[in-house]
Amino acid sequence: MEAFSSEEQEKVVHAISVAENRTSGEIRVVIEKHCPGEVFERATHYFEKLGMHQTALRNGVLIYLASEDHKFSIIGDAGINKRVADDFWESTKEIMVQEFRNGQFVTGLTKGIEHAAEQLAKFYPRQHDDINELPNDIVFGDN
Repeated sequence: MEAFSSEEQEKVVHAISVAENRTSGEIRVVIEKHCPGEVFERATHYFEKLGMHQTALRNGVLIYLASEDHKFSIIGDAGINKRVADDFWESTKEIMVQEFRNGQFVTGLTKGIEHAAEQLAKFYPRQHDDINELPNDIVFGDN
């Protein structure tokens, strides 16, 4: 996808890897140019399609970004949602929006990943026998 260079993609994947080294949680990023329909429904589609709800502790987090439509959503699975504050995902989005408004999509994504990882590490610290249940690569969507 031309919106993200290979170097920018590496930065996002690196942020996911660093985050997941602190937690048993799983973080995925999906990027599309355009979001058909409602952004939350599109993010939910990918959450299910990528098996995010199938992690052992139900502690997956998906960040969905439609870069050209300037839309994004964050979805946390049941395990993390029952532990974080009610406004956690909104506060994460605000951190990201600050960067997105300046056209800094990679920085916004990495800050969102880092913020989510803080809570994941708090509630789901990495265990000595932890396995990476889902790939860390960016998923480039259908659009």
